[in-house]
Amino acid sequence: MKHETIEKNVMLLGVLTAVAISFGGLVEIVPLMNDKSVNTPSPGLHMRTALETAGRDVYIHEGCYNCHSQMIRSLAEEVLRYGPASQAGESVWDHPFQWGSKRTGPDLARVGGHYSDEWHRIHLNNPRDVVPESNMPGYPWLAKEQFEPGEVPAMMRALKRVGVPYDDADIAKADADVAGKSKMDALIAFLQSLKLPKPEAAPAAAAAEQTKTAGGAP
Repeated sequence: MKHETIEKNVMLLGVLTAVAISFGGLVEIVPLMNDKSVNTPSPGLHMRTALETAGRDVYIHEGCYNCHSQMIRSLAEEVLRYGPASQAGESVWDHPFQWGSKRTGPDLARVGGHYSDEWHRIHLNNPRDVVPESNMPGYPWLAKEQFEPGEVPAMMRALKRVGVPYDDADIAKADADVAGKSKMDALIAFLQSLKLPKPEAAPAAAAAEQTKTAGGAP
């Protein structure tokens, strides 16, 4: 009887639905906000340079995330194709994150280093020159466009305000770092930065490994 009353009262049903969704959201979201594995950078996470940061802005501006995800799921076929599954700690400095959900093109989370800068340049200019079956549009105009003075420092300052640990000295010389570089150069630099984080070996462990490689006693 009570169930029938709720179903016949649109306002009451709407309120109770909103309450149920709110509780469900809190149960899902609040624990993640306090989970260190989600909020702590992965060991060896690369701090992007000014040029790479500028390239990420181009990536977002051109809508690359609409066709390319940057999140490898832990499914066997994905790991075999793209590499180790993505971890939340890899994206703590990404605002907004670029996980994506649609793959017209391949996932790019580990694309860095797989192709040369020249390959990327040809691919961005006309994708079918290197991938004949590609339906990706070309972006030739990026090779002619450059960044305005103060544009990249502004990007870095905005990211610093939301927690990205950029150094003030790096922000101050950002204009000089991107001077003479095209937006295509920046986008390529960003794509090349998309790699699996590699933690630096502890000094003692590194020395022991070097000694072992040389054939000496540890």
